[in-house]
Amino acid sequence: MANVAPVVPDTHPPVEGGGAPGPDGRSWYKRNEIALTPWLFLIPGVLFFAVYVIVPIFQSFYISFYEWDGLGDLHANGEFVGLGNYERLLGGDRKFEVSFWNNIRWLVLYLLAIPLGLFIALFLNQTVRGIRIYKSLFFFPFVLSQVVVGLVFSWFYLPREGLLNAGLALFGAGPVNILGDPSMATYGIIAAGLWPQTAYCMILYLTGLNAVDPEQVEAARLDGAKGWRMLWYVILPQLKPATFIAFVVTIIGALRSFDLISVMTNGGPFGSTRVLSFYMFEEALSEFGFRMGYGSAIAVVLFLLMLVFIAYFLWSMYRDEKAAAR
Repeated sequence: MANVAPVVPDTHPPVEGGGAPGPDGRSWYKRNEIALTPWLFLIPGVLFFAVYVIVPIFQSFYISFYEWDGLGDLHANGEFVGLGNYERLLGGDRKFEVSFWNNIRWLVLYLLAIPLGLFIALFLNQTVRGIRIYKSLFFFPFVLSQVVVGLVFSWFYLPREGLLNAGLALFGAGPVNILGDPSMATYGIIAAGLWPQTAYCMILYLTGLNAVDPEQVEAARLDGAKGWRMLWYVILPQLKPATFIAFVVTIIGALRSFDLISVMTNGGPFGSTRVLSFYMFEEALSEFGFRMGYGSAIAVVLFLLMLVFIAYFLWSMYRDEKAAAR
């Protein structure tokens, strides 16, 4: 008679969540629940970011190698031109040159929002009577739409009825047509953009000042530090995260400036206020454009310009954190 192995009953309880049970009888999900839970919250945002940001970036690179009007299928109606669009951009396109140098002006002058925001935040970071009213007044530009800001400053700059020229008349100065002068229009628009951008930097620094270690400040005071030395050696090093975010957001805002230009001058006078984002719109989507390949090439140049600055700040921040960890 053949020997029959005894049947051993399964003593493990049923596993919830599926998966093979581990040594402790828990499922794979239960064993990794702490590590997986953050990803379950991140996945929807990552998917949206990939579909609406990452994929269009690669599509822009791909379309920039074609001459295409944006109608119909790219391969059926478009013509592959390789680097032809980039050769045209860099080969003497006067509109592109004006747009590029205007973007550089935006970038340099827009960075003034960072020190202005810092000093306003230092002024508002006090416990004096009525400080909440002052904070609200300085915060107000940030909540306004850029279109509203553009309209307000367009009225402010009006040659005859504008508040600016009314103020100049009090000092005997003649009227100035800022938005009608090709040499001044770009700077007038940048001044309009600095108003809400300074408010945003102020908010970042106010948040950062709340995290400043009071013990370090008190120790510096005991050592005799005050004024500029206190700010430079004690306060600013603790505001590096806020400064990094302010730099990145300000640079991106300067390089993608579009709405203020569209509202205030529509690229004029005589195309003197064009920037790369506005020129990209003109070439790709305006009634005189529909050159999607050329517009995509401009978008790629703008993206690479942003990438250079952001990569530099990320590398600088990584280097500082690595040095601090040693």
